[in-house]
Amino acid sequence: MEAVAESPPARSVPREDRDDIVILRDTPWALYEAILAARGERRVPRLQYASGRLELMSPGRSHERIRSLMRRLAEAFGEECDIPMDGYGSWTLREEGVARGVEPDECYIFNNSAADRPDLAIEVIWTSGGLDKLDLYAPLRVREVWFWEGGHISVHVLRGGRYVESARSEVLPTIDLTLLARFATRTDQSAALKEYRAAVRAARGG
Repeated sequence: MEAVAESPPARSVPREDRDDIVILRDTPWALYEAILAARGERRVPRLQYASGRLELMSPGRSHERIRSLMRRLAEAFGEECDIPMDGYGSWTLREEGVARGVEPDECYIFNNSAADRPDLAIEVIWTSGGLDKLDLYAPLRVREVWFWEGGHISVHVLRGGRYVESARSEVLPTIDLTLLARFATRTDQSAALKEYRAAVRAARGG
């Protein structure tokens, strides 16, 4: 079956800040696997797959800046609190039996586990119109998903095969996500990281 392309409407942002998204409809699983193989070790385009719809996304500058800083902040929190957390970046998670494939912005496994799925996936939502990320993650059994969008971080926890929004993280129950979100958009990343570590230490009484 021939794949048909569709593109979400573009936001009115500078070209270098825009996420480029194309969605191919009626895409067989074998074609998705072939595109993954052809892309190889490159980070872009990011590929997401759900029941015949294939999203190809090339993130813009701001998306990548926020993604990178959120990774650094989350890992700084883990280090300050002595929490074992192993980062797997944009690990390609896929399972033909549920016709799903997804590549997080960042993902983590905690406590040196040998799990075959991340405990936490982090997504930066900068451009609307892509595939439903929770619909991608739920069949793949990722325990928790964070979305950064518009300066706010929302938490979604897997319950009985679907996600429910939670007021706090279950994988990092002591993290202040309002504080993390406040630092995630800083352009001076080194200073942000230093100040964030100091704030975490102060909150812990250090």
